[in-house]
Amino acid sequence: MKSYSKLGLAAIAVTLFFGALVAAETKAQSATTNEILNRMNEHNKALSSLQASVKMDKFNSQLDEHSVTEGTAKYLPLKGRDALVRIDWTKPLEESLAVVNKQYILYRPRLKQAIIGKVDNAKSGGKGANNALAFINMSKDQLKANYTIIFLGQENVSGGTPTWRLQLTPKTSTNYKTAELWVDGNGMPIQAKVIEGNNDATTVFLSNLQKNGTLKTDVFIIKLPKDVKKIDG
Repeated sequence: MKSYSKLGLAAIAVTLFFGALVAAETKAQSATTNEILNRMNEHNKALSSLQASVKMDKFNSQLDEHSVTEGTAKYLPLKGRDALVRIDWTKPLEESLAVVNKQYILYRPRLKQAIIGKVDNAKSGGKGANNALAFINMSKDQLKANYTIIFLGQENVSGGTPTWRLQLTPKTSTNYKTAELWVDGNGMPIQAKVIEGNNDATTVFLSNLQKNGTLKTDVFIIKLPKDVKKIDG
């Protein structure tokens, strides 16, 4: 706030009035954000598995181009460990991505190749969708510890589902500068957007949600044919 010595009494009064409004608004936003995080936390605890349709939009800021990929996703949280993730892309091309124990395999049947590497070191295929899906597995405490969270308002996503929109700014250096989450009334993040340092962005949208069905861990193992070339990612 500017120094009061440079303001008249009337200006001081106005400044204090608007300062009170800002404080009240911040408090209200904090209460709303906490309510959303509480719902996410309860949803996280109750979610034992997830299968869904997935749509990913990758935006190239230099070319101002979007590329859209569609498929299905499987997600299995594990107590005390990172969740298992598998995505089988069907459009425009068939590819499979699995993330297990911080390692990803991206299998491209048409090329007879599999890119294998650590998620933390991934530059492309292993990174975008998994970054977005990772938020589903985070507790309230993890989100608050790792991100500065701002409530951006209410917004309907594709299909008309009403959501709360949150902006998450990492508190420490990461491979992206901000993320946004669209959370439904049950506390389920159904859309996530990750914005990288160069303004490239990956947006992942989940639909046709099937929660808490039976999913075996071997579903997340991609069985590669013998003639597939393995590439270090």
